[in-house]
Amino acid sequence: MKDVEVRIGDLAAPNGSEQTKSGRGPNGTLGAGSESQGSFKTIIAEQDEVSTQTEQPFIVTIDGPAASGKSSVSREIARRLGWNWVSTGAFYRGLAYVAYKAEVDLKDEEAVVTLARSANWFIRMTAEETCVFLNGQNVTSEVGKEEIGTLASKISSLPKVRLALLEAQRQCAKSVTGLVAEGRDCGTVVFPQAQVKVFLTARAEDRAARRALEEGRDLSKTIDEQKRRDAQDATRKTAPMQASADSNTIDTTQLSFVEVVEKVEDLVRAKLASISN
Repeated sequence: MKDVEVRIGDLAAPNGSEQTKSGRGPNGTLGAGSESQGSFKTIIAEQDEVSTQTEQPFIVTIDGPAASGKSSVSREIARRLGWNWVSTGAFYRGLAYVAYKAEVDLKDEEAVVTLARSANWFIRMTAEETCVFLNGQNVTSEVGKEEIGTLASKISSLPKVRLALLEAQRQCAKSVTGLVAEGRDCGTVVFPQAQVKVFLTARAEDRAARRALEEGRDLSKTIDEQKRRDAQDATRKTAPMQASADSNTIDTTQLSFVEVVEKVEDLVRAKLASISN
């Protein structure tokens, strides 16, 4: 596992153009394995990696609604394989938190995009967390709160905001052997070329109970907020949360954490074996 930093501001298009440094247009399309010259720094190499037998990074995407278990499962899969992992939602949560602190109107798309490209915040991928730093301070614990997640869902519906963060998210697969990426549109938009795609789901009430227990919040309020957020994420016009046609859907409602991890790991190792044969 390698700790890396991604600085979104260094990936901004020149002269305010919507075209990125890698030559992508405003529709945000990118070819598999493409790269741009953004700020992406490897900090520490810590653990032996499972070889992929390929020149391109092996990418596993794990998508799903809030509290479906995708963060803990993806982290454990990355740990077992010695690969990097990233929570792409941290980019939206981080930006939502930055906008909240700056008192920026979340309906002002241009203002949010400008803030996204600010140099005063960045993402750091570590073995345990996808961390958000603002003005040099680690604000990850604040970013993880449900109210910030609600704000993140709102800004994630803005097409220009998604485009501003997309290239930075894709930088996470640069110069690594393997990457486990979790979010809501990793398999459909961020890494459509991923070798293994998983969509985790569970009953809304069970997911809400998990989140309420984690944060010590009222269960009924958490259920209501989560249902609204699920609806926003699933119905937004740009990159809605959905399982791709080639994804493996796993309902975690009746499964233990270990059972879910083993199901995903089996999919990954089977794919690795088919590549090496």
